Amino acid sequence: MSVQSEVRSDHQLARLLQIGVVLEEVVEARAAKHASELADLSADVRTMLEEAAEESEEHRERLEELVAALDAETVGFEEIQQLVEAQYEADQDFDGVLYDQLCNEETAYKFYDDLIAAIEASEAEFGVDRDHLLSVLQSIREEEKEGVEEVTALMERGGR
Repeated sequence: MSVQSEVRSDHQLARLLQIGVVLEEVVEARAAKHASELADLSADVRTMLEEAAEESEEHRERLEELVAALDAETVGFEEIQQLVEAQYEADQDFDGVLYDQLCNEETAYKFYDDLIAAIEASEAEFGVDRDHLLSVLQSIREEEKEGVEEVTALMERGGR
């Protein structure tokens, strides 16, 4: 997922934030599905997945607030969840679940890192306060970084 070198308008910013909303919806749906349907997960992995789903929901809500301030519509979680369930098989082995979660966390981190850089490179005025926008995105990016570190630590311990 690539972000252009700078964000030039509210419309472009809203679309990029909506990509973040969808990304968080997918992560939330996948983590919740793994946590609820896979019986052989260790308590540590199950807890990590449940916390990842909750964190993604919170990230999605924060992004939706920014989009709302720009007066743009978002894609409903139920719609994304149905697409994920229809196209994504959650009956993976232990390593597959952790690799999937690591990929999700890394993708989100990179997306937010690129989005922050594109906003910082822009001289455009937005319909939301730039400092608030960057603060929200930097906070989410930091939480994604912590998620990468947590999944990596679980993988190194063998998930136990």
